[in-house]
Amino acid sequence: MQRGSDRLNVHRDDEMKHELQGLLRSGHPTRTEEWHDPEPTAEDDPEVWQNPGSPGRTPVARLESVRLELARVLGRTSFPAGPRRLADGLRDRHAPDGLVEAVERLPESERYATVHELAEAVVGATEGAGS
Repeated sequence: MQRGSDRLNVHRDDEMKHELQGLLRSGHPTRTEEWHDPEPTAEDDPEVWQNPGSPGRTPVARLESVRLELARVLGRTSFPAGPRRLADGLRDRHAPDGLVEAVERLPESERYATVHELAEAVVGATEGAGS
């Protein structure tokens, strides 16, 4: 008799493997009932940080999303600081890599007193690099 940490018996384990086979082979949900699938994102859901210079977005929208993400991660106690210290703070708080890299690319001699100043610099640098 096996006395491990398994909470499922052998039959249930085999049943679960069979249920997952279609998903593992196809790479997408294979259920016919729609209510089993995850709900898609809505238009008013907050954006996930990817690229502050995403095409199709106005400069004001880019600035707002960058500022929101920076404020969410850094808070008020990180300022004033230079880009190296801010990037370290972002990394310590597990910020998205794209955001950390954007801050790391800022000039080392600059100092930022507020999240808004930092967001303007990040958006300005990415727009200048994309042009």
